[in-house]
Amino acid sequence: MAQLSPLLKQATPVVVDHGEGTYLFDSEGRRHLDFTAGIGVTSTGHCHPKVVAAAQEQIGKLIHGQYTTVMHKPLLELTERLGGVLPSGLDSLFFANSGSEAVEAALRLTRQATARPNVIVFQGGFHGRTVAAASMTTSGTRFSAGFSPLMSGVHVAPFPYAYHYGWDEKTATKFALRELDYLFATVTAPNEVAAFFVEPVLGEGGYVPANTEFLAGLRERADKHGILLVLDEVQTGFGRTGKFWGHDHFDVRPDVVLIAKGLASGFPLSGIAASQELMSKAWPGSQGGTYGGNAVSCAAACATLDVIKEEGLVANAAERGTQLLDGARLIGDKNAAIGDVRGLGLLVGSEFTTADGEPDTVTAQAAQKAAAERGLLLLTCGAYMNVVRMIPPLVVTAEQIDEALGIWAEVVDTVTKN
Repeated sequence: MAQLSPLLKQATPVVVDHGEGTYLFDSEGRRHLDFTAGIGVTSTGHCHPKVVAAAQEQIGKLIHGQYTTVMHKPLLELTERLGGVLPSGLDSLFFANSGSEAVEAALRLTRQATARPNVIVFQGGFHGRTVAAASMTTSGTRFSAGFSPLMSGVHVAPFPYAYHYGWDEKTATKFALRELDYLFATVTAPNEVAAFFVEPVLGEGGYVPANTEFLAGLRERADKHGILLVLDEVQTGFGRTGKFWGHDHFDVRPDVVLIAKGLASGFPLSGIAASQELMSKAWPGSQGGTYGGNAVSCAAACATLDVIKEEGLVANAAERGTQLLDGARLIGDKNAAIGDVRGLGLLVGSEFTTADGEPDTVTAQAAQKAAAERGLLLLTCGAYMNVVRMIPPLVVTAEQIDEALGIWAEVVDTVTKN
């Protein structure tokens, strides 16, 4: 009898029967408030009627039309629709299936376009599990250990993670940019760097937002040295942070944007966006794939864009995100086991630490487990897996935020008294 790999450990014990909006219902009929959203994927909630209808209609017409063999209407429509929300000047798209594939496509593009061998990533960043993407990932060794040698040409600079360093944000930012310049002087000359790859908010690294000064510093150095700035918006895009793109909070101009997760409300679809001029510098044959730009996924993505606009989900993410962050901070302020609460929009993380400031993985995981037992599904993240993260769908209501915060307050109180 075949079984799933034993390495696929479940974060919760839930066996899902069906989902609806912000809720999952298990095989016994119990309702669970889903603040994981498939790791930020089900942006419009589970089985939004408009997304379901679009996918059902498309399945009856065309399931798969391989897009370097034939073209299909959903792909053309999605490409046109994305032109209305992408950052100015990014008018060329390549579609794939996963965030990792988008990262690798952007890596290939930036190296080919610049004829430079190296890239710089930032401490705590997550970019995927495939070999190149894992080589660029520093949010935890679990993503890159055990299959060395990894890809060469990747260099790591600090991210302004103020709480980790024990500094204020300004000091952490000054340090990060100074160390980036030191990296240029000691490890990789800037004229050998093809691109910076950075998340506007560290995802797996602990839900740590960047800031305007830091990203402006990257843009300034990119312009000075002919380096491309790649913003990994896989988790932060499509309204998740309370603006359409995470980098919109920081007034920075990207050369390449990576998209996935919330793009198609749960259907596998990813992509990279760049200017036509830059994209044309990729080598012939370097972009393609069997399933990229799948017709059903593209139809779902078009419906997702409709729902985001029609239901005001970006504004809802901003309002409900403020409610969630403020509420989580009140809970953190009352309990010494939570050292920091931070986030942006509907990305909120609570970092558990011991009395002497060390990462407290045990308590974080106990809290995540206890929340699941009470019907609130959460995940952990961070290098030490000591950050409990909340990622509700963008359709979450004020009442559901209050419900989740009520459960969370009880959980934190319970697990820290034991």
